[in-house]
Amino acid sequence: MQTSTNRILTTHAGSLPRPRSLISLHRAKFEGTAVAETTLTQAIEAATRHTIKKQLEVGIDVGNNGEMGRESFFTYLQHRMTGFGGTGTRPIMADLLRYPGSLERRRQAMGTDERVDLLQAPKAIGEVRYVNTDPIEQECAQLKALLAETNSNFTEIFVSSPSPGIIAAGMQNDYYDDLETYVNAIADALRTEYQAIAAAGFILQIDAPDLALERHTLFQDKPLVDFLAFVRIVVAAINRALIGIPPDRVRLHVCWGNYEGPHDLDVPLEEIWPDVSQINAGAVLLSLANPRHAHEYHLFADPAFLGDKVLIPGVIETTTNYVEHPEVVADRIERIVQAIGNPQRIIAGTDCGFETAAGSKMVVEEVVWAKLRSLAKGAAIASKRLLG
Repeated sequence: MQTSTNRILTTHAGSLPRPRSLISLHRAKFEGTAVAETTLTQAIEAATRHTIKKQLEVGIDVGNNGEMGRESFFTYLQHRMTGFGGTGTRPIMADLLRYPGSLERRRQAMGTDERVDLLQAPKAIGEVRYVNTDPIEQECAQLKALLAETNSNFTEIFVSSPSPGIIAAGMQNDYYDDLETYVNAIADALRTEYQAIAAAGFILQIDAPDLALERHTLFQDKPLVDFLAFVRIVVAAINRALIGIPPDRVRLHVCWGNYEGPHDLDVPLEEIWPDVSQINAGAVLLSLANPRHAHEYHLFADPAFLGDKVLIPGVIETTTNYVEHPEVVADRIERIVQAIGNPQRIIAGTDCGFETAAGSKMVVEEVVWAKLRSLAKGAAIASKRLLG
């Protein structure tokens, strides 16, 4: 994994804006409507080519395919695994229930446009197994081909795959005896995808919002100890799935849910970190730009807290249409570096993705690219101050 040596590198958390035509195709397939695969493949390729170009234009160093080929950051696996079907239920986040006006505001913000609704995800109705490696292999091959076509000068490329915990939490279990068995079955299946991404030469990003988000979602009515027990189950399952993949080829993304809301029931980072930090990932991407967690960079002043990991702090917020001033971005980077003590230990990133499910856009596309351009400009300012 490349790190910031002569300058602060920039990246993002994965999902980028999809064109409306592609959203419609993903939505149809998600709902079980027959979609012409040739049409979908062509739309994905065109959208991926565009998003690669835009990332390069705005100055992203460590980029990806924008997740154009996926309906969402985790439900796409229903097309690659056996065992999923029907429609499950998903608890609404406790902070939105606590403030009903926030829930209504979220619904209004989403509007009536076509989108993949993660609260209506399929559920486990049979044995979960990874049976079709063609899609992930084709996804990686397509990305390589498009990178070569554009003569891209990215520093590095990552491809994401979900944590077994977010699948277990977001896709209801109607088959396995208990949650732990379900998590482990998913992890065994995901190992195939993790290995394929690593074998293709890309950095593997594991998207694990479950390690924070589920405290106020699936475990909202349970004591903290129950949630932490779940976290430990997921951590152990991820580590088993990662066997054979060097930690410096893995980065972990943890967040408290990519939605505009009060977030005043979020579990503090210090509560989950002792377990989360045990995942065999060389870097961790954390939400540190939003108003609820911006203060938690202080925790990294203790050298033992981060250990030998690289930190990818979110210095761009992903649920509002404010475009951060480059000086604000630089200030955020600088104070985090001051806490850690070494600018080479960070890569500047975003709090989360910008379209984690097709059509779920809280930030308009033009503003997404403006935010990422500001990220690059702010990192350049911070680089001059910190690295000369």
